[in-house]
Amino acid sequence: MSAKKRKKDDQKPMLFTPLNYKLIGLGLLFLVIGFTAMRIENEVQGFISLYISPVVIMAGYVTVLYAILKKDHKINDPSTTNSSS
Repeated sequence: MSAKKRKKDDQKPMLFTPLNYKLIGLGLLFLVIGFTAMRIENEVQGFISLYISPVVIMAGYVTVLYAILKKDHKINDPSTTNSSS
């Protein structure tokens, strides 16, 4: 029974925060919108295909990359916390 119960000290912190997951979702949404807009116009020399879609797609990639690299500074590092015992 005690093997199933874990103390809070034994748990590892999550890799991403909820904000990171929201930013990844937003970036994926930008990618889907950009590629869909490019496909809907279906012209090689169209205004949306040449100017709008690449900017939206690039914004999606930058947003996903930022979300992956962003670290939340509010998460307490166990090595820097002071115990009051």
